[in-house]
Amino acid sequence: MADPETERWIGELAQLRREIAELRTEQQELARAVQELAKTFRALALHFGIASEPYPKPKGASPPRESPGFA
Repeated sequence: MADPETERWIGELAQLRREIAELRTEQQELARAVQELAKTFRALALHFGIASEPYPKPKGASPPRESPGFA
């Protein structure tokens, strides 16, 4: 049987794992909310004429050239 100190550390580690899992869940929810906010701002900018949709590239267009020194 493990000593009380070891059991205490095991309990604390289990608690930390639960807290980390909760933080990850909250982080994922926050990321979804930020994506939704960005989508809303983009739609508003388009609606008010502040921004425009990006110009669609024609199919079969050549791939962009590599900039010198950035390969």
